[in-house]
Amino acid sequence: MSFQLTAGGTAQQPPAHADAMVVFENVTKRFGGQNGESAFTALGGVDLSVPRGSITGIIGRSGAGKSTLIRLVNGLETLTSGRVLVDGVDVGGLDEQGLRQLRRSIGMIFQHFNLLASRTAYDNVALPLEIAGVSRQDIKKKVQPLLELVGLGDKANRYPAELSGGQKQRVGIARALATEPKLLLSDEATSALDPETTQSILELLQKINSELNLTVLLITHEMEVVKTIASQVAVIDKGLIVESGRTFDVFTAAKHETTRSLLSSSIGAKLPEWISGVLKPQPDIGDRVLVRLIFFGATAFQPLTARLVSEIGADVNILAGTIEEIAGEPFGSLVVSYPATPETISRADRLYAETGLATEVLGYVA
Repeated sequence: MSFQLTAGGTAQQPPAHADAMVVFENVTKRFGGQNGESAFTALGGVDLSVPRGSITGIIGRSGAGKSTLIRLVNGLETLTSGRVLVDGVDVGGLDEQGLRQLRRSIGMIFQHFNLLASRTAYDNVALPLEIAGVSRQDIKKKVQPLLELVGLGDKANRYPAELSGGQKQRVGIARALATEPKLLLSDEATSALDPETTQSILELLQKINSELNLTVLLITHEMEVVKTIASQVAVIDKGLIVESGRTFDVFTAAKHETTRSLLSSSIGAKLPEWISGVLKPQPDIGDRVLVRLIFFGATAFQPLTARLVSEIGADVNILAGTIEEIAGEPFGSLVVSYPATPETISRADRLYAETGLATEVLGYVA
């Protein structure tokens, strides 16, 4: 049976949250409030569980509380109330020695890389091992394989100034893995990179998650990042988690207004402006109804558009469409229009009910 160490160094039983790597329990964080200052509430009671072995994304606008939340995980910020558990250990209950031990089990990568300009790629990766007192011989055994893992085996002697942005981030990832952590924190790690480089870094994080069974907790404001690699997502707004769950479920059936706003330009077929500008909430005689057809799960590969045409006649126009993957699952969206007559709408609705096809009425046009 495995045990965890508490702040005082005594053994305790394995955590109750055995399937979670990180747990936030009613976490609040306030800044200020002393010497007559008014307090600012950055986090107002967060409950969230990060599954072990997952890639979990925390997404929200600037100032929503993302960075504060992730800094509580490794003790860079102290919470005001509540608990943060990392692999069953209460972070707030640790002394300095306990925090140092915890931080060796948590890697972190940053938006601006945080590499030392005077050290080579090899030496930057070796730095946390040197601090931990690892011998030079053992450091050599670890560092070169890590550089190979991130695709920089031939760049060991290069300085940061000689590397591209993507290569610098790969050095940062290798450095974060040097102490063999069980949790990797990513703080906007791709927001300073171009799209092509971002994709390569995301693929690397997926590889690390899969091959090392490493839990990844990332914060970002980029919906594409979460959509591409996160199996779980939490949406934070004004210091509160307003929606969370499987990425596919949240992205395809967003319930909260903040989530829908963040997703508005990322998921589903976008209407041409010449159509969206003339949409009406109610039909007049002779109008057409615009419907978004949403394909996923059992409906993803069925020829339902052809069945729609067969059911209601040939007067079906396709106005916009897209097909993509969300967390590795297929998702398609198609905007169609057809006559807004009671008979036609009834036939179409009957087909939707029979097939389980998800739909959304967008409005009506003349």
